[in-house]
Amino acid sequence: MTKYKEILRLNSLGINNTQIASSCECSRTTVVNVLQKAKESSISWRNASDMSEKELSKLLFDAEAGKTAYKMPDYEYVHREMAKSGVTLTLLWLEYCDKCRDAGEIPYKSTQFNKYYSDYVNKTKATMHIHRKPGEIMEVDWAGQTAEIIDTDTGEIINAYVFVAALPYSGYAYVEAFLSQNQESFITAHVNTYNFFGGVTRILVPDNLKTGVEKVSRSETIINKTYQEMAEHYGTAVIPARVRAPKDKSTVEGTVGIISTWIPAAIRNQQFLSLRELNLAIREKLQIFNNKSFQKKDGSRAILFADEKPFLLPLPPRAFELAAWKIATVQYNYHISVDNQNYSVPFEYIKQKVDVRVTKNVIEVFFDGNRICSHPRLYGRSGQYSTLESHMPPDHKKYVQWNGETVQKLGG
Repeated sequence: MTKYKEILRLNSLGINNTQIASSCECSRTTVVNVLQKAKESSISWRNASDMSEKELSKLLFDAEAGKTAYKMPDYEYVHREMAKSGVTLTLLWLEYCDKCRDAGEIPYKSTQFNKYYSDYVNKTKATMHIHRKPGEIMEVDWAGQTAEIIDTDTGEIINAYVFVAALPYSGYAYVEAFLSQNQESFITAHVNTYNFFGGVTRILVPDNLKTGVEKVSRSETIINKTYQEMAEHYGTAVIPARVRAPKDKSTVEGTVGIISTWIPAAIRNQQFLSLRELNLAIREKLQIFNNKSFQKKDGSRAILFADEKPFLLPLPPRAFELAAWKIATVQYNYHISVDNQNYSVPFEYIKQKVDVRVTKNVIEVFFDGNRICSHPRLYGRSGQYSTLESHMPPDHKKYVQWNGETVQKLGG
């Protein structure tokens, strides 16, 4: 199903259509079509955020119009002209529009014009210079080389996995060691990275790890639900590196190689008795790495990052809280069970399957993509109940209202 809400959300962040298509696992044509329909219907992300996907789809596509025949540009000519000094795609698009109007033909919009040119370049193996924009992309990966910790009880050597994040524009990096490459470590690493950078890039490019990406094929990429939720919290877009396309993550892979020399190798003769000791040593080496002068140009990663930082998106008021998702069935007593504790749900949903988002402090219940209730999370003895009167059927409400105080009044 097309993610109409996510398309509008990413568009509101200024993400271009090609990147939105990659993040939402759909064609770029679909993205263009959805945005055009939203514009015609005066629907923005702000007024669509509270809608369900079905409601939004109905508003956008109740009146489908016929397809329009557009004039396909001559991209062989476009590519030759792009090699000339001072010629840009915008200039060539304007010239193409003029020719179409003179011939009574309909031109593509600039976004489609640019997308088809990109397709032409990829298909013909032509090469283009990649312009890095400050604050646009953050690339992440796990380093191939591990660090080591000594277990103080057994003397056993424990492997620690090194997470690396890099900003392509400045090369500025963040590094942290974890005892696992599981999802909790992966998400925590991102949260700590954003805090370290003091801001958020508009695009997040991970390698195709199962902790972030559930499925990758030529036709689709499915982002892990928790990873996608984290991206929405920080206002960024997840666009995974394409399979067998190392250029998509060349900066972070290059940084990983350097980090593997600078940090794990540089501290190989040191002994660490805890993860905290290891990460303190890593932070010292990281500071040296980021402030080290470039060999082939002036400045350092830290100096370039000082210029890049103003372009980062601001951090949200609170850090992302890792959540687990579960599926539950609403029982006849209009409660669901989560970790042996019971939480009420509006009685209208009895026998329905619902999605449950579980955090350290809150239980949230969703049906068909819409949140229907939430509860503070219960701890302690099993079998406790959190019940809201508003969730009860009318006859149950009458029973609850017939409380001890009422009985006393009647007796008095």
